[in-house]
Amino acid sequence: MKKALTFDVGGTKIYSAIINENGEIISEIEKNSTPNTFDEIKSLFEQIIKKYENEVDVIAFSTCGAVNNQNNGILGSTGNIAKDYPKMQFKSLSSKPVYVENDANCAAWAEHITGASKGCANSVMLTLGTGVGGGIIVDNKLLKGKNGAAGEMHFKMYCDKRRKCTCGAWDCFEIYASGKGLKITAEEISKNQNITTYDVIDGIKSNDELMVKIFNRWQSDITQGIIGLANIFDPDCFVLSGSMAEFVDTKKIEKNVNDEIVTTPTKIFKAQAGNYAGMIGAALLAFSKGGCLG
Repeated sequence: MKKALTFDVGGTKIYSAIINENGEIISEIEKNSTPNTFDEIKSLFEQIIKKYENEVDVIAFSTCGAVNNQNNGILGSTGNIAKDYPKMQFKSLSSKPVYVENDANCAAWAEHITGASKGCANSVMLTLGTGVGGGIIVDNKLLKGKNGAAGEMHFKMYCDKRRKCTCGAWDCFEIYASGKGLKITAEEISKNQNITTYDVIDGIKSNDELMVKIFNRWQSDITQGIIGLANIFDPDCFVLSGSMAEFVDTKKIEKNVNDEIVTTPTKIFKAQAGNYAGMIGAALLAFSKGGCLG
């Protein structure tokens, strides 16, 4: 059975492990803080690869940032990692084949093969965390777009410049549906700049009226974004992952989405592939050579 040395590269942490063709993690998971500079990140990759290279068939990267359609490089900086990181020549890191894909796309593929959307030919995965990531599966293939940047969740929610998004534009889905979006919603409704997402979550658990109102507004924004995506892609299902997805009422969102969409009914699931879905998806994609829609 083939094995992949797989990395999950984020702005604060880099995980690595060996994964087999079944998507099973068969080694200890190594965790390192993401270095501050390009050279330090490259050195960390080289050290880990040197240690395990002879044990595996391929090196796979699940990484922050949009990845090109050749699956060998990053298209641009994500702002949460060393500025020169997109210059990384991944193929030069090993004599073994090297495969690179965006982390949200990798997680979507893991869900498609082993998780919540298994058996669904068409699905959309939304990662609700500090920001919002996205991965789209069409006819059992990963939708990449002409250059590899498809799936960015920066479409307009409103047109009156209510909130400036991290991408520099105004009123994107991400600035409403993310954890940061929940905090902004909480500040707007409570008139309290010191309120946190933890306050909101704790409040809904105790049925605090104000916190329930804030949370319902946030869920409504998520619902509106999903309605738009459902009308465009007509997917079998949506998969919600990430730290904020844990608190979402998927049944309520599913009902409200299906009450409004003009396409066929869809399902809303919570992710099942686990915290290491990105690594699992990267390995599975590397074994299958991607099979992406360019």
